[in-house]
Amino acid sequence: MLENREGQKVPSVIFKTRQNDAWVDVSSDDIFAGKTVVVFALPGAFTPTCSSTHLPRYNELAPVFSAQGVDSIVCISVNDTFVMNAWSADQHAENISFIPDGNGEFSEGMGLLVDKADIGFGKRSWRYSMLVKDGLIDKMFIEPEKPGDPFEVSDADTMLNYINPKAELPKRVTLFSKPGCPHCTRAKKSLSAKNFKYEEIVLGDHGVSYSSLAAVSGQGTTPQVFIDGKHIGTADDLDKWIAKQ
Repeated sequence: MLENREGQKVPSVIFKTRQNDAWVDVSSDDIFAGKTVVVFALPGAFTPTCSSTHLPRYNELAPVFSAQGVDSIVCISVNDTFVMNAWSADQHAENISFIPDGNGEFSEGMGLLVDKADIGFGKRSWRYSMLVKDGLIDKMFIEPEKPGDPFEVSDADTMLNYINPKAELPKRVTLFSKPGCPHCTRAKKSLSAKNFKYEEIVLGDHGVSYSSLAAVSGQGTTPQVFIDGKHIGTADDLDKWIAKQ
């Protein structure tokens, strides 16, 4: 039975971390004392759901969490510090603190250390998230006990909705560009001027072609901008859209 520890203190643990080529002990108090912290725990660094969805969305929504009074967002996994540091670098998740629970002590103290030996993982953390205030667990979202690796309630949006269901979400912006395109540069400057973070898809990279652009946008020129799934269009179209906001 997975344990819900709302109202209890987080486990007191020393995490062995590697920072600037030196070993640094980080305690639970260092992470939680006097702070409001969102934690999400997962089975392993570099695993599919963790890398494609769980971690990126927390990183994306970090400024929104900060506006709601959250001091930091912490990712905990039963991996060593070298693996967690490599994953952090790979994900470019600058808004997340990666904490290595290498021996599983924190996860065991949470009552959420599980055996995944059937897939060669050994002991790992069950997937969950929690809101911690000054070391006291305010709220937990624990994934249901199902086979495999369920991902239904520990996501960033569920946590944000608990903290403030009226919080304004950042717009999701995608920009199709090509190297050397001056209009693409103009569109990116327009987005940056309004503090819009954007995903850039460059024609010629990773198999993305003009056919890909035409299939998605119905257009054959760059840039092509999409905001919250809606096709805005060219750099001129983007400037017109921004002027109306």
